[in-house]
Amino acid sequence: MMKNGIPYLKKGDLIIITSPAKFIEKEHVVFSQKYLESKGFRVKISPHCLGQNNYFSGTELERRSDFQKAIDDPEVKAILCSRGGYGSVRIIDDLQWAAFLRNPKWIIGFSDITYFHNKINGFELPSIHATMPLNFSTNTKEALNSLTSALTGKLDGYKIKSSDYNKLGKGQGTLIGGNLSILHALIGTNDDLDYGGKILFIEDLSENLYVIDRILYSFEKAGIFNKIKGLIVGGMTDLKDTEKPFGKTYQEIILDRFTYNRIPICFNFPAGHIDNNQAIIFGKTINLVVEKDNTTLEF
Repeated sequence: MMKNGIPYLKKGDLIIITSPAKFIEKEHVVFSQKYLESKGFRVKISPHCLGQNNYFSGTELERRSDFQKAIDDPEVKAILCSRGGYGSVRIIDDLQWAAFLRNPKWIIGFSDITYFHNKINGFELPSIHATMPLNFSTNTKEALNSLTSALTGKLDGYKIKSSDYNKLGKGQGTLIGGNLSILHALIGTNDDLDYGGKILFIEDLSENLYVIDRILYSFEKAGIFNKIKGLIVGGMTDLKDTEKPFGKTYQEIILDRFTYNRIPICFNFPAGHIDNNQAIIFGKTINLVVEKDNTTLEF
């Protein structure tokens, strides 16, 4: 058990798959269920996980009911969100968290699930940023193994090849973050993060370069970049340029906001909207060491 009270999983523990946002095709959920069962876990699919109401997996009431039951069920040890898309924000403020605080459990996902990561971080509890059933069949073996390692307490950290864009240095702090666009949308809200002394992880998908630039200016103007002790940049996937080119890469856009800030910055971390989407644990203290040849992240 972690000192914060969330037990790591062992064989026979129950994982529930639920869909708080966009609808998902049955084959993805069945594939992930079989995979997790092959690892020794019991897996339950929530009643409306495979439903569809227009864009969503169900009505707000149905999606909220599924997630609430997963929170309240003392037998459930981990809640695995089936996919992102959009929709978590439409139910999160109507959930009751008392049972979760009495009996906290792992919440797993990325992208739109950043809403849940921020909520859990506000409780000073950890959560797992990792792959979801939508992507299991296309994920690398390393990505899937990292999820089970995180769930079972065997994830110690990573050592990756450094990028030429990196800013060298060392930092220590609690790991927070998620999807950049959603973090931006939550600035100033009831689920905004406390960025002071933290290591920030960001990733994003299918945004225009000028939008990334605008978001980063918002972070700077909110004073966030002066508070963090390090920055980890994951997959910035399928970013778009305008007909008249913006004129800078996304790496350069990010570095422009840190000209006078000497915190370590790691690019190309293997997490986000990529096949090699490896698990990280938000809410845990990490050491980030960015060197010329390698970057090390230690939990």
